[in-house]
Amino acid sequence: MTDGTPSQSALPEIAAGLKKKRFQLESRLGRSDRSPLAIWFWELDRVLLALMLTLIAIGLIAVAAASPVTALKHSTAAVTVDPLYYFYRQLGWVIAGIPIMLVVSMLPKEQARRFALIAAVVAFSLLFLVPILGKSVNGAQRWIGYGFATIQPGEFLKPFYAVALAWLLSLRVKDPSLPVVSVSFLLTGIIALLLMMQPNLGETIMFCGIWFVLMMISGLSARLIAAMIILGVGGLVAAYFFYPVATQRINEWLFGGEEFDQVMLAYKALTGGGLLGTGPGLGVEKFKLPEAHTDYIFSVIGEEFGLLACAAIALVYLAIIVRVFLRLLDEEDNFIILAVAGLAAQFGGQALINMAVNLQLFPSKGMTLPFISYGGSSILALSIGVGLLLAFTRRNPYLDGSLYVTNGMVTT
Repeated sequence: MTDGTPSQSALPEIAAGLKKKRFQLESRLGRSDRSPLAIWFWELDRVLLALMLTLIAIGLIAVAAASPVTALKHSTAAVTVDPLYYFYRQLGWVIAGIPIMLVVSMLPKEQARRFALIAAVVAFSLLFLVPILGKSVNGAQRWIGYGFATIQPGEFLKPFYAVALAWLLSLRVKDPSLPVVSVSFLLTGIIALLLMMQPNLGETIMFCGIWFVLMMISGLSARLIAAMIILGVGGLVAAYFFYPVATQRINEWLFGGEEFDQVMLAYKALTGGGLLGTGPGLGVEKFKLPEAHTDYIFSVIGEEFGLLACAAIALVYLAIIVRVFLRLLDEEDNFIILAVAGLAAQFGGQALINMAVNLQLFPSKGMTLPFISYGGSSILALSIGVGLLLAFTRRNPYLDGSLYVTNGMVTT
C-alpha cells in the first residue's frame, strides 16, 4: 500500500505485536509479575491503605492549623517558636511512619505475628521501667528515653498487646483446658495497674476495652460476658471513689472546674465555625484550648473547616472499621480474626473516645485522634499497628477469585 495503510495479510502480525506489547506493559505494572513486591501489592487491601493515607493527609492539615496555638504558648520574650514548628515535626514523623507501615505490611502473617509477640514483650518491659526511669510531662510520668529518642511505651504496647492477646486466646482452639482467660485477665490487670500509676486513665480504659472485645469475640459464655460487664462497671465505680485522678476528672466534668472548662472550650471551638468553618488559619477559639494540637485537634478542625468536615472525618473512621470487618467475613483462621478485631477495636475506640471528649460526652482522657493529632510516639505506634492490620488482612487474589488467568493473561 502506497498510502501507508497496512495490507490485510499484515493485520494478524500487527495484532500479535500489540498483544505482546500489552502483556509486557501489564508485566511491568505487576499483573503477571510474581516478585515479592508485586505479590504484596496485589494481596494488599489498597482501599484500606488509601483510607489510612487520607487520614494522615488530613492530620497534616489539622496540625498545621493547630501548630500556631501551641507555638504561641511555648514562646517567650527571649525565644519565639516558629508558628509551624509542630507541623514540621509532625511531617518528619509521618515521613518516618509511612515506610514503617509499608514494611510491616509486607511481613508474611506468621512473621507479623512473631514480630508482634516479641515487640509486646519489649514494650511490656519498658512499661515496667517507666515508674523508675520515666520522665514527667504535665504532671504525668509516661515517657522514657532522652531528647529525640523519648518514647511512650504505653502507645507502642497497644497494637502489640492486641495481637498477643489474640494469639493467647487462639490457643483455646487447640487446647480448651488452657487457662488463657485467667492469664489474659492477669496480664491486662498488671498493664492497667502500671498505667494508672503514671497516671493514664485513658490508656487503661483502652486496654480494658480491647480485652473485653476479644473476650466476646473468642466465644465466651453469656454468663461470663455478663460477669465481665458487671466487673467493668464495678471497676469504674471503684475508680471514682478510690482513684484520685478519676475522681477529680469526673467531678470537674460533671460539676465544674478545670476539666469542665476545658471540655466547654473544646465544644465552643468545635461549633464556633458552623457547618463550613471560619477558614484555614482564621480560628479564634482555638487559642483558648489547652492542647489544641493533640487532645482537642478535632475542635480546631470544627472551628476552621466546619462541622461537615468533622462529620466527613468520622465517616472515614467508620469506613475503615467497616472495611476491616468486611475482610473478615470469609476468614477462617481464629488468630487472624481475633488479631484484626483487636487492632480495629484499638484504632476505632481511640478515635471514638477523642471525638466524644470534644463533644462533651466524656471527660478528658488525654487520648490522641489516630493519625490526626500531633505526636511522635502516637504516629509511629499507629503506623506499626496499621502495618500489622494490613499484613493480617492481605488476601491472595488468585485464591479469592478477584484475579483470573485466561489464556496466559491475568485478568480481574
